[in-house]
Amino acid sequence: MTFRATPDPPHRHRPRWRHDLVAWWSRRQGHAPPGSSRSPAADAHAAGAPETTAPEATTLWRMRTTVRDEPGTLAALCAALAERRVDILALQTHPLTDGTVDEFLLRAPEALPSDGLTDAVAAAGGRDTWVERADTHDLVDAPTRALTLATRTALDAAELPLALRQLFGRCTIHSVPAKSLGGRSLDSTPPAEGVLEETVMRLRDPSGGAIIIERPYPPFTPTEFARARALVELDARLGPRIPHDGDVLTLPEGNAITVRRADTGDLAAAREMHARCSPTTLGLRYHGPVGDADRYLAHLLSPRFGRTLAAYTASGRLVALGHLLWDGDETEVALIVEDEWQRRGVGGELLRRLVAMAAETGCGSVYAVTQSANTGMVAAMRALQLPLDYQIEQGTLVISARLDPAPAPGPALPLPVPPHAR
Repeated sequence: MTFRATPDPPHRHRPRWRHDLVAWWSRRQGHAPPGSSRSPAADAHAAGAPETTAPEATTLWRMRTTVRDEPGTLAALCAALAERRVDILALQTHPLTDGTVDEFLLRAPEALPSDGLTDAVAAAGGRDTWVERADTHDLVDAPTRALTLATRTALDAAELPLALRQLFGRCTIHSVPAKSLGGRSLDSTPPAEGVLEETVMRLRDPSGGAIIIERPYPPFTPTEFARARALVELDARLGPRIPHDGDVLTLPEGNAITVRRADTGDLAAAREMHARCSPTTLGLRYHGPVGDADRYLAHLLSPRFGRTLAAYTASGRLVALGHLLWDGDETEVALIVEDEWQRRGVGGELLRRLVAMAAETGCGSVYAVTQSANTGMVAAMRALQLPLDYQIEQGTLVISARLDPAPAPGPALPLPVPPHAR
C-alpha cells in the first residue's frame, strides 16, 4: 500500500502528459520483463474478467547458509530461490573470516519441502544450510526488534535474559552466580570481552557471575555475539532497576496491601519476614533445613534470575513474596506467605500476577515445586483455572500449569516505588 503525502482530490484527473508518459514507457519496455510472457490470467484481468484462481498456499521459513565472500554469490542464491517461486522477505548478512552467513526470511509455496530449499541453495553454492519454520512474529525487521528489546531491558533488569532469548530465537539462557549459596566463590566469571565458542556464548553478568547462551544449531556468528554484548553492556551502564509503580488491594476482611516488584533492596524486610514465619511455613517453601532459608534470599530477589512480587501492609511490613524464576527453557513459580496472613487470598493474588507475567513473556507453562501437604499452594494453583499436571515423587509434588496462548487475565498493573528506591 502506498500513502501519498498530499492525496489527489477525488474530482481531479491526472494530467494528459502522465498518460502519454506511461504509454511511451510501456511501448519501449513491454508489459513484462525480458524473456517472459504475459500469463492468460493477467490478460483476463486486464480485460476486466474476474479472477478465479485461488492464491497459492505458502509457508514462512527462516534459513541460514554460508557462501563465499565473492561478487555474485548472493545473486546466485536469489536466482535459485526465484526459480522455485520463493519470495525473500528479509535478508541479513553476517561476515566471517572465510565467507559470509546469509540469513533469510522466506515465503515459499506450501508444496515446497524444506529439503527442496536446501537443495536449491546447495546448487547455488550455499553450504552448512539450516532451515526451520518461521511465523508472523519473524516479520518484524531486525533493527526494530533490537530497539524494542533494548527498551525493555532499559526499563527492567529482569528483562535481560528474556531479551537475549527473543533476540536469538530458540536458545537456552543460564545465569550463573559468582558465588554459591554457601558463599564459596565459583570459577564462572568469563573475561570482560566474553567468550564465543561455536554454539555457546559466555558473557560477564554486570551483577556478578556469567550469562551463558547456548543452542544446538546453528553456530553463533560474530555479529550475533556483538549484539549480545551490546545488550549486556546496556544493562551494566543502567545499573539495578525495576519498574517503580504498584497496586493497592483491599482484602475481603478490609485490610489493604500493596503489591509491587521487589529486588535485593527488599532483602532486610524479607529476612524479618522469615523470622516471623513458623518452621513449617519455611520448610514447605524451601524444602531444606530451616536455618538455611535466609541464604536463598539474595539469589531469589535478584532480577537476573527472575521477577519477584512483594506484598506490603499499610504499615510497611512485608508479609508475602512470590517468585517467577527463569530455569533454562522452563519457568518456576514459588510463594511464601507469613503465617498470620495465610488463607486471606494474598498468595493467590501474587500467583495470578506471576502467571500473567509469564504469559506476557511467551512462556508456554509454569511449574511449582512443593510438598503434597502444602494444601494452600495446591489450592492456589487450582484457582488459576488452567490445565494442570501433577507429579509426585518421594513426597515432592510438582504442579505444572499450561498457559493459554492469549494473555492471562488480569495484566500486571503498575507498581509503586519501593521504599529503598525513594
